[in-house]
Amino acid sequence: MSGSHLPFNALCAFEASARHLSFTRAGLELCVTQSAVSHQVKTLEEMLNVKLFRRLPRGLALTDEGLALMPVLTETFGRIRATLDQFADGHFQEAVTVGAVGTFATRWLLPRVQAFRKANPNVDLRIYTNNNRVDIAGEGLDFAIRFGDGSWHGTRAVELMSAPQSPLCAPDIASRLKRPENLRNEILLRSYRTEEWERWFAEVGVACPKVRGPVFDSSIGIAEAAVQGAGVALLPVAMFAAELKKRRLVRPFRNEITLGSYWLTSLHSKRETSAMKMFQGWLLAQLSGRQLKLKQGRNQ
Repeated sequence: MSGSHLPFNALCAFEASARHLSFTRAGLELCVTQSAVSHQVKTLEEMLNVKLFRRLPRGLALTDEGLALMPVLTETFGRIRATLDQFADGHFQEAVTVGAVGTFATRWLLPRVQAFRKANPNVDLRIYTNNNRVDIAGEGLDFAIRFGDGSWHGTRAVELMSAPQSPLCAPDIASRLKRPENLRNEILLRSYRTEEWERWFAEVGVACPKVRGPVFDSSIGIAEAAVQGAGVALLPVAMFAAELKKRRLVRPFRNEITLGSYWLTSLHSKRETSAMKMFQGWLLAQLSGRQLKLKQGRNQ
């Protein structure tokens, strides 16, 4: 059946009748009479040469054929409604869905959301945070902003910024830290990346003590614990500039290590939409002062 000969009115009448299981209520929704809806459904049944409803004394019941047709129309009409809803003030409102590691999301991206909205008023930005463990396809994401080396299977990755880490702590703790060796007497707060402290102590040429602090799944949690005086945190300094400026946190040593960078990643199999291109272009423009590098995922 060609598109120009699809019985749209009859399909609409059937879909509304199937949701309400009533020609009368379907007519009220479609602003036509009950008899008009019944006639349209009968026309569709004759065209398909099947019965779509069983007429009952009180309402309707779908036949097996009606049950087979209903979900297809529900999905189709739902997608049409969702697309029409994206038109606002004469413009098409697109969406881009971004999953971002919590530290980058809260410390860098969220403060700039209004700037993105102003620059791209027709793009609906949707942000979901995670602890760096993300399934782009399974979670329906257009992009994932992650921390690491840029090598994730099946993805394209653009480096956003490096993230050197250094010990940060509350001012009263910092006052007794004169040399890296003094950290042996402090509680060292840990992330799930267990090698971080070992790498930092190796950088300063000091044997790493037994790390006995609590474990956190995000830098945000570690930073807050450090602000509260719970111990010394190894954090990406650039993400906590505000705390350093207000001296809620202090950086006792200049030594730092780089374990990875923040990357904008997307699936090779994902077709880039105009909204995705606008978001990536805006993001890279915001970071244009930093070296950007395109790195393809391993085993493409």
